[in-house]
Order: sequence, then structure tokens, then C-alpha cells
Amino acid sequence: MRRARGPAAVLAAALLLTGCAQSVDPIERLGKKAAQGVRPSGPAPDRSYRHWGLTEPLRRPPRPAARPLELHTDGARRTLPRVLDRVPTGDPVVFLTYDDGAEQDPRFVDMVRELHLPVSMFLTDSIAGPGYDHFARLRRLGAGIQNHTLDHRALAGQPYAGQRAEICGQQHRLSARLGVRARLFRPPYGTYDRTTLRAAGDCGISAVVLWRAAVTPADLVYTNGDHRLGRGDIILVGPDESTGPTLRERTTRVLRRVQQRGLTVGRLEDYL
Repeated sequence: MRRARGPAAVLAAALLLTGCAQSVDPIERLGKKAAQGVRPSGPAPDRSYRHWGLTEPLRRPPRPAARPLELHTDGARRTLPRVLDRVPTGDPVVFLTYDDGAEQDPRFVDMVRELHLPVSMFLTDSIAGPGYDHFARLRRLGAGIQNHTLDHRALAGQPYAGQRAEICGQQHRLSARLGVRARLFRPPYGTYDRTTLRAAGDCGISAVVLWRAAVTPADLVYTNGDHRLGRGDIILVGPDESTGPTLRERTTRVLRRVQQRGLTVGRLEDYL
């Protein structure tokens, strides 16, 4: 014959079923030594920016509003690419651009990856050609790959056929080697004429990109306007012509200046 359960037994069974008997703090049940080994379950904060010489994270850029790029026309009503050294935007962003492709430091790829750094590479085939795999890695990280001619010859004053061969030739090379159809073009040395614009437009270029600020071993130099960074400025982190700071060091210097101005880095291709 089964014994009748008293009120205390019924209450104990109810507590077990509802889990109230487990209300003791789990860390307390583990004991002091075991509790010391328990770590928070959330992800650790990303402080990789310190590894690259920054004192604070690089802010994420805003999402730009989609707007068509304004084109120009010549006397024959021919559409020409727009020429610009800054992007007309109210967003607190500047743009980092790199020329030629001579410096192929694998650690720069790491820097772009860890900082989620938007960069645009204007490549010259005769300089970058042996290392296109390096730029393929950057492209997979979101870097823009753009046109800087086949052989880095000064274009202004040259006949149309020669200029077109330099620009279209690099368009074909970038397509064959990296699967890229470049929309942006930077003329070597920043020099161009109306023939350059005609040839660039005929090669599928929508904008000729110059720069308002350039990195030197000593500081930033400005081509016009205020001698300080502003919204929409295009920055040239040019090739090192000496044994000065590395590409990574020059980039860090620029990023510090960008942050001091309350700005961040945007992706040029998102705005053009």
C-alpha cells in the first residue's frame, strides 16, 4: 500500500518540476576556483587598431546616397569624363588612393583586412604586372582596382592614338589579369589634356581622379584650398621614392591625421 505524501513532500516535488530548486547561483555551486575559470561569453573587443599604430578604432563610413556622376561635354557635344580632386559630399569621409603598384607588402594586405580599410589602387602594368596576385588579394578585401596606364608615360601633348593605347591597353590588362573593368583613371604625374579626356572616355572611363592632398616623408601637402583635410578630399599615398617610411607607416600617419580632423575613410568607388 502506497504511503500518502504530506504537504512538505508535495511542495518539494513542485519546486523540482518548476526549477526553483536550481535557483542557487551557478557560479556559487561551482565553487570559487571553478568560478575563476569562467569567462564572459561575448566576443572580445577588437583592438587590432592599436597594432597598426592608432589610438582609437577607425569609424565606419556612412552609406553614401546613390547619385549619378555628372559628365562634361566638349565643343562637339561629346561626353567626357569628369575631372576631380575631391568628391562633393557632406559625409565626414576622405579617400585613400595608391599609385603604380610597386610596393607589394603582404603586411599591407593584413592592415587593410584588420582595419576594414577602404583603399583604391591605381595600377600601372609595367610596374604592378609581376605582382598582380598581391592586388587580387586586396581586391578580395574590397579594394578598388583602377587604371594608371600601361607604361606610366606622361600623356599631355601626345597624339590621340598613343594616349588611347596607354589607357585602353591597361583596361584590357586589368580585365585579363584581375577580372576588373576599371571606371576611374589617374593620368601619370597628374597631367592631362582634352585628348586625354577623349581617349579615357572612349576606353570606358567615367572619371579622371586627381588628388587634393599627397603624402610626403615629412607631412601632407595640398594642391589647393585650405591646408587641412576636409570632407570629400582625395588623398594620394604615393609610391616611396626614397628609403623613407614604409607604405604601412605612411598610411598610419594619414589615418592619424584623418581621425584628428574627426573624419574617417570612405570607399571612393561608392561615391563615383
